[in-house]
This record gives sequence, structure tokens and C-alpha cells, in this order.
Amino acid sequence: MSASNKHALTLRLVHWINVPLICLMIWSGILIYWANDIYPGFFPQWFYDAFKIPYRLAEGMALHYLVGWGFVINGLIYLVWFFCSGHWREVLPTPVDLKYALPTVLHDLGLRKKAPPQARFNAVQKLAYTGAIAMGVLVTLSGFAIYKPVQLAWLTSVFGGYEGARFIHFLMTVLLSAFIIVHIVQVVRAGWNNFRAMVAGFEIDEAGRD
Repeated sequence: MSASNKHALTLRLVHWINVPLICLMIWSGILIYWANDIYPGFFPQWFYDAFKIPYRLAEGMALHYLVGWGFVINGLIYLVWFFCSGHWREVLPTPVDLKYALPTVLHDLGLRKKAPPQARFNAVQKLAYTGAIAMGVLVTLSGFAIYKPVQLAWLTSVFGGYEGARFIHFLMTVLLSAFIIVHIVQVVRAGWNNFRAMVAGFEIDEAGRD
């Protein structure tokens, strides 16, 4: 039995700092969304009532803007480290990864016996993590476009105007929430060793254990 390093300290720190930030961003976003339910039926009234969401718009906006800056700063730290450390070479998908994406999904579902060739991250992980980074960038930029539509009119116009920016912001939030749920399920499936690697930075290789 031996231990091997897997995740760098910077990666682990920004990952775990993001956990409360994203949870608070989603929660405060729901408080704001209640006041202008532009996509009827997405959240039923019983949901608002059960979590005592109505009439908390001011609280939601204050929390959203405060935590949002933490999310932006943490994201910028991650992106700087992502490119400067060379971690992008391990995460960004290549044409070969696109080829192995479907076989990897079939293997994970138990519909294919042999696992496709993979490096540190498999094809689906690379696509998912890259997609999460892209969604994080889009949800941030669209958030700024909504927050300052006059001062950042050029950015708002990139999203097709205020309504377009609001839709992209909402859509990216939904997709990020879905990614988080799937991510948690995959972590549970992978077992304690994988979780420990994201906490302590190393994993245990028990291949040689008697």
C-alpha cells in the first residue's frame, strides 16, 4: 500500500472555497428570482412557502452581490493557477477525448466492459470540467451585464440585451446546479479514496496490499 499525490493545494483550496460560495449564490439568487418570476412554473408556490422565500428580495440582493465578489475573486485565482501551472493540459479535452466520450459513458453505465484509454482524467471528466469552467465564466459575465446594464452596455449587448443576459444567467445557474448534483453522485460512486484526494491531496494505492 502506498500514497501518491493527486491534487495540488491551490486546486483544493479554490474547490472547497467555492462550495459555500456557490450554495449562497444559488440561495440568494432564488430569493431574488421570487420577486420577478419570469419563467412561470419553474419554482412552484409551495417551494417558496416551504423555504420562507417570499419578501426577502433586499436580503437576497445584498447577499448575492457580496458573495458574488468572492466567487469572482476565487474564480480568477483558479484561472491564473489553471494556466500558469499547466493544469489546463490535463483538463482541456482534445479531439481524441471527443472520440472516447461516448464509450466512456457506456462503460460508466455498465453497458461496455472495456474502459477506453484514459489519462489522469477520462474523456467525460475533461468535457464536464471544461464545461463547468465555461459555465462559471458565462454566469459571471451575464451577472455583471444584469448588475450594470448601462455602465456595461457593451457586455449586455453581447448577450443580446438585458433579457438575453438574464436568460443566460438563469440557464447557466441551472446547468451548474445540475453539474454539482452529478458531480456529487460521481464522487460518492468513486469512494472514499477519491474524496480524500480532494481533501488531503493524495490517494492510497492498495494494489500491492496483501
